[in-house]
Amino acid sequence: MVHVFPLNDEYKASFSKMFGEYYRELGCDDDCGHLIDEYILPDLLAGLIKADVLESDGKVCGFVIWQRDDIENDWNMKEGWGDVREIYVAPDERGKGLGKFLLYTAEMKLRESGTNRAYCLPPPAAEGFFGACGYAPNGEYCHDLDCPVFVKEDLTNHCKGPSK
Repeated sequence: MVHVFPLNDEYKASFSKMFGEYYRELGCDDDCGHLIDEYILPDLLAGLIKADVLESDGKVCGFVIWQRDDIENDWNMKEGWGDVREIYVAPDERGKGLGKFLLYTAEMKLRESGTNRAYCLPPPAAEGFFGACGYAPNGEYCHDLDCPVFVKEDLTNHCKGPSK
């Protein structure tokens, strides 16, 4: 059975471990504990971002961090749009549709928050995944993260096909 639910105190340690794995996979050298304690958790508590955890067959194996861009948020690239900031599924759980399930859940919650458009700033290895889920480069470029901006104009258009 698959469950996606908001990050809570019970799952903070599992989330922190996965976030570290995610950042290592991206090749980032940042201190993940510092990022979580100084940025992610305070922004979560302030309601600026949302984080959902994925559990499959009793095993915590993924997360998604998302927000609706707002002027009060320091990271506000596209006012009123949804931003899928981070998404991760443990390597041994990939290829089962769990990432698409996580993304669909975030998109559903973004629609509930009043937006029907979203964007992401995917690393090259994730561009195929987001493309399979209806996101496409729109010609914009994020110089801070050195990557193209991918947009999805209609969040009712769900993921299709393989995400290789």
